[in-house]
Order: sequence, then structure tokens, then C-alpha cells
Amino acid sequence: MEITETIDGEGYRCREFRVASPDNSLGRTVYGALWDNPEITGTPLILFGHGASGDRHQAPIPYLAKRAVREYGYRALAIDGPVHGQRKTGDGARGAFAEEWQREACTDDMMADWQAAIAAGIALTGAEKLGYWGLSMGTIFGLPLVATESRIEVAVLGLMGNVGPTPAAKQRIEASAASITCPVLFLMQLEDELFARDRYLALFDLFASKDKRIHAHPGLHPEVPVDELETSLAFLHRHFSGEIRQPEPGTVFRVSE
Repeated sequence: MEITETIDGEGYRCREFRVASPDNSLGRTVYGALWDNPEITGTPLILFGHGASGDRHQAPIPYLAKRAVREYGYRALAIDGPVHGQRKTGDGARGAFAEEWQREACTDDMMADWQAAIAAGIALTGAEKLGYWGLSMGTIFGLPLVATESRIEVAVLGLMGNVGPTPAAKQRIEASAASITCPVLFLMQLEDELFARDRYLALFDLFASKDKRIHAHPGLHPEVPVDELETSLAFLHRHFSGEIRQPEPGTVFRVSE
């Protein structure tokens, strides 16, 4: 693993790292960024998945990562997508991803990338708990990661419907969602130009979580309000801190008719 440490203009440490991704069809390198406070060890590590038009530093990831460090003492880790950032091919954005997602091994390769990055993040920080935050393409890959990585205790997902470029890819999305049992906050844009409302709701309905909630806002795909982004980070924290617990049967408050 190769590491380069930087301190940004706001005084936050970010460690850029490179690590080999084993056991995938390409044998590629994973490029990641890790934000943390060097004086704190053992706290939760939040994994961030970016959208198809960006990379590991795509907004709002640095903003939320630094808030996680400053307000909660957590760590935050993001990696480049399959054809993004320092692994750029084509336009390094939605066009390149649309082609890549049709490749049969695309998702499995990204799962191997994430496992390599998680191992690196835990080795560098001593993190004891994991959370996940990823929208749009961050949900496309976040669904199978959250479904299979038992150390992830809570997740923020969204800007996605139950769709796929191939029948197999769509089935993978649906099967992954149906296997997720941890608490989930799902974000939805009501005028999303990429995913129809019924596709959003069909995906949300598949989650097996006892604690799943959906927050919907007016606007196009990228227009998630800043206060909702902050709410999503607080949602992760409230689960890590034990402020929110899995609901027990019969504990629902029923409003009088």
C-alpha cells in the first residue's frame, strides 16, 4: 500500500492511498482517500460511494467526510469507481459507466475493490464499526456491499431505482436489496430525470430492514438539499451511538383516528 498524506486549507488530514485489488478479473489498483483525526482511534469508519459522474472527491463526499471527523470523531473513506478518477476511461463519467455496468464482472470487481479498501482503512485507523453512505452509482455498488459485508451496521442509500442495463444486473440489484437487514435511510428526488418514482419505490420496498425510512424532496437527480445531506450523516451517528434502536414488535405509536 502506498500512502500520501495531505493537510487541506481547513486543516483536515486526508491520506490518499493506493492498494491492489486481488481476486478480480482485472487485477486493478484501488485509489482511495481517508479523512480522519490522528488523535482518535477505534471509532466508526464511514464508507462513501460516489456517483457515476464523479470520483472519490466528488461533492458532497469531502463535505460530509470532514463533518464526520469534526462533529463525531469518525473516519471517512472513499474510493474511485470502476472507470472514474485515477482509473478514468472514456469520459470518466456516466457514458463510461453505462458501458462498464454491462460487463458481467463489473459488480464483483467493485466488491473486491471495496474489500481491499476496507482492509486498508481498518489497518490505518483501527476502526471497529462500519457504516455506508452512497447515492446513485454509490447505491448500485452499495447494495451488494451492504448486503454481504456483515460489519456494515447502518446505511444511507438512494437516487436509484430497481433497474439495470441487463436482466442479470437488475436481478443483482433486487436480490441485494432484499438481503439488506441493517437500518437504511433511502433518499429520493421527486423529479428525478434518471429514475422514475415507481422504480424508486419498488427498490425501497425490497429492503428487508426492520428500520427503513424514505425521505423525498422536490428536484432533479443531483438536487438533494444540503440539510438532507446533514440529516443523513446524523442518521448514521444516531445508530452508531445507540440513540436509535431496531424497533421491537408492537412498539409502533398509533395516531387516533
